[in-house]
Amino acid sequence: MKNITHSFLSLGSWPYAGNFGFNTDILATNPINLSVVLGVLIFFGKGVLSDLLDNRKQRILKTIRNSEELRERAIEQLEKARARLQKVEMEADRFRVNGYSEIEREKLNLINSISMTFEQLENYKNETIHFEEQRAINQVRQRVFQQALQGALGTLNSCLNNELHLRTISANIGMFGAMKEIK
Repeated sequence: MKNITHSFLSLGSWPYAGNFGFNTDILATNPINLSVVLGVLIFFGKGVLSDLLDNRKQRILKTIRNSEELRERAIEQLEKARARLQKVEMEADRFRVNGYSEIEREKLNLINSISMTFEQLENYKNETIHFEEQRAINQVRQRVFQQALQGALGTLNSCLNNELHLRTISANIGMFGAMKEIK
């Protein structure tokens, strides 16, 4: 016990500092000063730091929520755009198929129309040729008949007398009447 008392008595024999001043011993003062400053900062700055961190956390969470909402809206818009694209592609295919069908139908109609027009022109050509042939044949017949008649009349006039001449004329007039009735 004597040792314990002695150690307390030795604490009482420390010299007093005398006045207040700066201790320039860095190794002895820095850890103490730093621990005091850190203790004060932790004690008083704990609320401020906590508020700053909470505010930062709230902003980050808000940004994440906004990003998620934007992402969901973008996904919805993408799905709508895909649906519209698919609808437009189907409509384009339908128009393409209908267009090709319409083109083929118009092509066949045009071919048929041209074919019918060609047949009509061919028929008109054949009718015109037949008509012109008949007209030419009739003209040739008339000329041959006129020449034959003139030759016969010339022969008859030189060979016949008036009475025979009148009978021949009457017979020819009768033949002309019969020919007119046949036509």
